[in-house]
Amino acid sequence: MLQTADDERVLLAPDDAIACFVSSTYRFDRVDVGEVRAALGEERLTVTTDGFDARIRIGGAAPIDRLLRLVPRRLATSPRWLRAIDPVAARVVPGVRTYGTAGNARVEYYGVRRSRRVTAIDGHYRGVPFGGLAPLAPPVSFGFSSAPPSPQIVSVTTTIDESSRGVN
Repeated sequence: MLQTADDERVLLAPDDAIACFVSSTYRFDRVDVGEVRAALGEERLTVTTDGFDARIRIGGAAPIDRLLRLVPRRLATSPRWLRAIDPVAARVVPGVRTYGTAGNARVEYYGVRRSRRVTAIDGHYRGVPFGGLAPLAPPVSFGFSSAPPSPQIVSVTTTIDESSRGVN
């Protein structure tokens, strides 16, 4: 998922099944289906598709990382835990939510276990260079949550509840 400087929301999906599922959950202005290649190393993430090329340099721990690592993995990804801490998470990292409703009566839970700083990015989307790093403002508008304002890469487990049980 990406959002351009002109607020166009784009899904880059590797096949029609994923494109259908994701676009029935979030709102997009365009869906591009094609090969998606990604490689994650200790200090670099690269993602490429037809028309998109990103080389992201990864730095050390983000400020919230130490707190995230205190929570045991099983608890950090538990829907009950994520519902309980959602109000706290939203205050600690503005724009970020750990629980919310999505399209097609789906309830999603985001369990973040690690967060590292992004120190540089290079690349383009449809021939337009990204430019330099900058705070994420305003937040993205795909669904109920955004990303932290400071550039980060996170390790997240997403749980999707497609039943109506998760909704109050």
